[in-house]
Amino acid sequence: MVPRSAALPEQPAEKISKADYEAQVDELRLELLNAQFDLRHSNFSLSILLTGIDRPAIESTYQLLHEGLDARYIDANPGLEPTAEERERPFVWRYSQMLPPNGRIGLFLDGWVKDLIGRRLLGEINQAKFDQRLREMQVFVGALVDDGHVPLRFFFDLSKSEHKKRLKKADREAERQWRVAESERRFVERYDDARKPIAALLAATNSGEVPWIVFEDGDRRERNLIIGRAIRDAILAGIERSKVPAPEPVLPAPRSNKCALEKVDLSQRISKDEYRKRLDTLQPRLRKLALTARRKGRTSILAFEGWDAAGKGGAIRRLTGCMDARDYKVVPIAAPTEEEKSHHYLWRFWKQYPRAGRMLIFDRSWYGRVLVERIEGYATTAEWMRAYDEIRNFEEMLMENGSPLCKFWLHIDPDEQLQRFQEREKTGYKKYKITDEDYRNRERWRDYEMAANEMINRTDTAAAPWHIVPANDKRSARIQVLETVCDALEAAL
Repeated sequence: MVPRSAALPEQPAEKISKADYEAQVDELRLELLNAQFDLRHSNFSLSILLTGIDRPAIESTYQLLHEGLDARYIDANPGLEPTAEERERPFVWRYSQMLPPNGRIGLFLDGWVKDLIGRRLLGEINQAKFDQRLREMQVFVGALVDDGHVPLRFFFDLSKSEHKKRLKKADREAERQWRVAESERRFVERYDDARKPIAALLAATNSGEVPWIVFEDGDRRERNLIIGRAIRDAILAGIERSKVPAPEPVLPAPRSNKCALEKVDLSQRISKDEYRKRLDTLQPRLRKLALTARRKGRTSILAFEGWDAAGKGGAIRRLTGCMDARDYKVVPIAAPTEEEKSHHYLWRFWKQYPRAGRMLIFDRSWYGRVLVERIEGYATTAEWMRAYDEIRNFEEMLMENGSPLCKFWLHIDPDEQLQRFQEREKTGYKKYKITDEDYRNRERWRDYEMAANEMINRTDTAAAPWHIVPANDKRSARIQVLETVCDALEAAL
């Protein structure tokens, strides 16, 4: 049998009587409702995952929690099979979209566990891919926990012999047959095959911070009380923890301390004729590659960062201007909405991930966490310091799904920026681009330069390198971006 978590108390020698149970349940329900009310006014969320082998126990618990808690503040996820559209995206994407916002409870029936075990049993993924998915889920959940999210995970185990007894009883009693899904009968046939991936999953994803609470053919009344108390205690502990400032993490030294931006040759120039000639070659090439990517279902992701007025919009328009509008999506990133603030900061970027075959272009990106949010104090020191690891892991999951990722920093010097600001103020159709905030940010040039250098040093990887584009000359910058994107798509295809 599956080892029981240390979080699960020892079973009492005698079963709880019905009278004692009802008395304890009434008191516990009141405590749960009060805890849920307090959660609604807190800055974290709770997720409850119910999964395992004992289907009747899982489904009755799912029903009981809806009755015992205020269902208006529960985001229920009934464990439906992934759709074809969901399977086109990275494994954790589906579950990132189901996460409850701060103040609410997410209730998951089976969730990622059934999906992953099912894919392994059907041979859709091999052992290496299975292990990789487990690591991804651990990283994903770990980032949520660091951000204050509280996950609870319950596994309902059942012996093979008990499973068979239930099916035989259902066969004898007609009124029970409708409750037994055909998938349950098929599962008994593969019970022994399933034990190995189940045991591996529980062992790989069990931790002191997020333990599995495992039930083994236990008493229903005791099980219900254990679950109710675990939920109550998790909410109360989360509330207390949220009152204490998080200790500042200690960042390891970056792999490089180079001042990447200071070494950029901003003197690069190309003539109008050369620009036109190269544009006429690169844009048809990109259009053809984008059509091929759509046919092959290969998603690509571009992230543009850089100074205000560095030419990000112009570079993006030279990409999209030659592509079928169905083949790309441009996402301008501004200050997060209230909804986005109630989730982990990467949630809004996961949310944008398109169906297979499209190009997703971010005009500013998740790197705002370690740039503007860091400099302007919108993120705590602990939050932006954690972000380097979170970003690297996020990008690995994007690329593991087969998505080429191009990250651009468009670099200009302060004099060029000032000249462009002044030109915008004089040009009618560009005036909307210049604000007082642009000039205010300019006064903190050295702070942003220091943060950008550290960002590049800490997140420049072999798989997802930074492309630092000299952009004092707009024509040269646009050509370099087009060439880089074309090369990346060709390599991926």
